[in-house]
Amino acid sequence: MTSIAIDALTEEERALWPESVIVPFDDSFTDERGEILPLVDLPMKSAVLITSKKGTVRANHYHKTDWHFCLVISGSIEYYHRPHGSDAEPEKVVIKEGQQFFTPPLVDHAMVFVEDTTFLTLGRNSRRQEVYEADVERIDPINPAPASEGEN
Repeated sequence: MTSIAIDALTEEERALWPESVIVPFDDSFTDERGEILPLVDLPMKSAVLITSKKGTVRANHYHKTDWHFCLVISGSIEYYHRPHGSDAEPEKVVIKEGQQFFTPPLVDHAMVFVEDTTFLTLGRNSRRQEVYEADVERIDPINPAPASEGEN
């Protein structure tokens, strides 16, 4: 059996995290060749491109140590989040094409796709399935149930 190593979180690492869900971009560098837009300048171990079909839901989980920045390339995401263990209603944030958002560890979150969407996810931990499964905890859905066809 292979041992799965996940680095412990540190206070120094926490101090580098964004303070809001939507992450403003740092200044870009532009010249006659085009533009360079910095996305994330933190140590990370994974980058994945995810496509999601209209009417689907992802997440409804939290991560013990992993965090992720997500950049919406096309489409949009209804993002629901709250601190893990809270009974409060989750906050809904609509993330639009071209926006980047951040999910720290120990935050219950769900993503609802009201249109076909593609997004890039940059994460702290490896996305190898065994590492991902060792760090993720699934929760009961925190997003609203989808409306039935024909409802307003």
